[in-house]
Amino acid sequence: MSRIGKKPVPVPAGITATVDGQKVTAKGPKGELFFVANDDISVKLEDNAVVVQPANETKGARSKWGMSRTMVENIFKGVKDGFERKLEINGVGYRASLQGKNLQLALGFSHDVVYEPPVGITIAVPKPTEIIVSGINKQQVGQVAAEIREYRGPEPYKGKGVKYAEERIVRKEGKKK
Repeated sequence: MSRIGKKPVPVPAGITATVDGQKVTAKGPKGELFFVANDDISVKLEDNAVVVQPANETKGARSKWGMSRTMVENIFKGVKDGFERKLEINGVGYRASLQGKNLQLALGFSHDVVYEPPVGITIAVPKPTEIIVSGINKQQVGQVAAEIREYRGPEPYKGKGVKYAEERIVRKEGKKK
């Protein structure tokens, strides 16, 4: 039994949730999101809460149960508060800036890297060494942050590169004489 899946997802105040078959739609102050559950999962709206249950007792249905509940919870949190991911840049001469909506990164290459964010994602640069990616879709925010980090990931010797703010880099010892 899924411990996460057993709990109903309460609909927060200020959000309207509708369940139409397998599709859960949430409208809130930040926007509108939807999630289409797998056919192995049954979704119902009961007592101002979304209840997610496996449609049958197969292993596949049980394995998708907790994930489906978490996806519903994420769309509620996204349309209410949104998600954000912070990135930090370490290294001499490494910096970030905004060109309109595009992110311009100086990461030690012969040219600056220009990243154009997808629709629904906003990028802020409060300091030249800090990037904040925000939006209402958790998966999309994480994907954009991973794509930015991929340009120059942190290296293990000096820690130079783009890393997540909460990431801890395992450092290696350098050469010895």
